[in-house]
Amino acid sequence: MSDRHPEVRATDSQNPDAQALDWHEGDMPYSQKFGDHFYCRTDGRLECGHTFLAGNGLPERWEGRQNFRIGELGFGTGLNFCETWRQWKLFRAPGAKLHFTSFELYPMQRDEIDRALARWPEIDAERQALVGAWPDGPAGHVVIEADTQTRLTVVCGPALEGVSLAEADFDAWFLDGFAPSRNPDMWSPEIMQAIHGRTLPGGTFGTYAAAGFVRRNLQAAGFVVERRPGFAGKREMLCGIKPAS
Repeated sequence: MSDRHPEVRATDSQNPDAQALDWHEGDMPYSQKFGDHFYCRTDGRLECGHTFLAGNGLPERWEGRQNFRIGELGFGTGLNFCETWRQWKLFRAPGAKLHFTSFELYPMQRDEIDRALARWPEIDAERQALVGAWPDGPAGHVVIEADTQTRLTVVCGPALEGVSLAEADFDAWFLDGFAPSRNPDMWSPEIMQAIHGRTLPGGTFGTYAAAGFVRRNLQAAGFVVERRPGFAGKREMLCGIKPAS
């Protein structure tokens, strides 16, 4: 990759949960720790629509629902939340509630989120609202009432611990950790079992990952797994469902 505007950004050394970032092409964050970008280099917003929303049957599944809960592994820049919120506002029923819960070990700082999301004018309103509500030192449970029908909760800490303590009321999951080859702990049998246990019958997941061990871990946990064409020429992605019985 050609870095037209390379910059190394060291995050706050006083924050043990911060991570050092590189910035590629001006505003694309790259994790030094995991050696991976935070989203698809082609277009992360469109990837969200293909992989995580459509992969979970959304927005169609919102029809007629008064409550819907999405879980996400890896909040990162908040891109998936912002695009989901944008679409939720277009399709939600009056009075319906969306609770978007994300599990993130290394929460980004406000200015980093702002910089990473600024490339998408389509989510400008959502970006500004998220950045305006984001705390100076994100830790514990960050709870943001995005609007009267949308709540965001970011659980800061190890994903397995956070998921294991969550309620068993999730309708859909966005499995968006760093690549399995670079962060295998986020795709372990234990975390997939925890996710399955907190998913409602008929609940679903979508992920860009298609590695064999990821598919096997999801199947072993109890999901029925389907391969689909991936985004932007990627051969495969995975989605699946927790059987109702």
